[in-house]
Amino acid sequence: MLTISAAGSETSNSAVLTNEETGKKAGINTDFNRPCFAVMNPELTYTLPERQIACGITDIMMHTLDRYFTHTKGNEMTDAIAEVLLKNVAKNGRIVLDKHDDYEAMSEIMWCGSLSHNGLTGLGAEIDFATHKLGHELSGKFDVPHGASLSALWASWARYVYKEEPQRFAIFAERVWGIHHEDLNETALAGIAATEAYFASIHMPTNFSELGIGKQDEKSLQYLADRCSDYGKKTVANFKKLTREDMYNIYKMANK
Repeated sequence: MLTISAAGSETSNSAVLTNEETGKKAGINTDFNRPCFAVMNPELTYTLPERQIACGITDIMMHTLDRYFTHTKGNEMTDAIAEVLLKNVAKNGRIVLDKHDDYEAMSEIMWCGSLSHNGLTGLGAEIDFATHKLGHELSGKFDVPHGASLSALWASWARYVYKEEPQRFAIFAERVWGIHHEDLNETALAGIAATEAYFASIHMPTNFSELGIGKQDEKSLQYLADRCSDYGKKTVANFKKLTREDMYNIYKMANK
């Protein structure tokens, strides 16, 4: 019985748990997590606080963004579905935050949430989920909302990795935000800035201070990088495999 459009748990194979004692947040993906059926009524979301609606919008977008940025080629249909979903969420997100009981807009957000995390927007591609991994450590340590942890980190991650394949970010800028410059890197960076500006426009944080945790000291940044990398034992993501040093650098970029 869906009461918030966000995680897509009504169709996804994912589950996330937090160990309150250790502050560790982690997920597990298995088809045993997928519900046999789900009841989806947009009217049940009308009374949500604005903050929760905005966090849900962000989470929906991030489920697709973390699948969209991939080196996998030849997925034109998958890309098209992802791009339309992102544009639809951005458009209707503004509507529902202004009018919580707009049935049509709420139903669009709800359906997008289901499609964004059922595997469809990354079908045939190698998914990334770097921002989710980085964000889980923020939620685990500071108990901040999941969606807010993602918006606080995404632009820093994107600016750190975009040179791995600026063409991909430029395509995203053109198809989702309608941005085009003659210079490829300029287009890529403008698309990142547009996404960051959208998050800000729905009152979502784009750095640590806006997240409400304040600028962190060196010890805290090292702690986050240690936890995310299992103390340097593992890398995360695929668009750019992030080492512990990379994770630290991204946390540092968001530490404003």
